[in-house]
Amino acid sequence: MDGGGAYGAGKATGQFDPKSYIIKPQVILRLASWLFSIIVFGCISAQGWFEGVCLYNEDSSACRFGTAIGVIAFLGLTTLLVLDALFDNIPSIQQRKYIVLCDLGFSGVWTFFWFVSFCYLTDAWRKTDNLTDVQMSRKSGIEAAIAFSFFSISTFGVLTGLAVMRYRKGVTEDFSSGYEPDVIGAGVGGAGVPQPTPSPYSSYPAAGETGDPYQQAPFSGAPQPPKQPPGDFQPPTY
Repeated sequence: MDGGGAYGAGKATGQFDPKSYIIKPQVILRLASWLFSIIVFGCISAQGWFEGVCLYNEDSSACRFGTAIGVIAFLGLTTLLVLDALFDNIPSIQQRKYIVLCDLGFSGVWTFFWFVSFCYLTDAWRKTDNLTDVQMSRKSGIEAAIAFSFFSISTFGVLTGLAVMRYRKGVTEDFSSGYEPDVIGAGVGGAGVPQPTPSPYSSYPAAGETGDPYQQAPFSGAPQPPKQPPGDFQPPTY
């Protein structure tokens, strides 16, 4: 099945164009989200812990949750970036559809998870007190993880919207390609509507209409006298 132009991509050419790839809106947003995820799990891993204690109100679940969300987002975005590079050269419409659905599902779910992570880390940090000077020196990394969790909500939300648009466009193209243009009526008067096939059997012409000049209409004209059988003698008339 030809996938030329389906789901927001051009026709498969078998060639990779780095310039057209890097300027795609979803690629730019994915690269930004990819960088944000590194900052989040990097800051929590490096500065969110001190001597085995999570500095987010000593809640180890907060540190683990934020790190897990960042790492999985990093891996998922890496996979989607590779698929974006291959997308234009995938000839199958069904395969493109599945990729767009995966993008839609992952981006939508991680928009929600980043929101939960932001709220969780913010609330835990708000409740944190009695930190030593050494622990306070890690404040910048702790707050950076919170800030970039918030930024990730925005980028993943836009990625979800772009995936929805690509999916709708692909579905619309699939739906419209199933109809022939000469079947659909165009304009007033039913132009383009298929006409019924005439019957191979012709009827007798109606009264007043001229039919076959060599064919006499049935039951027309004066009645003819009956013919006599050849054996009978008819006397002459004087």
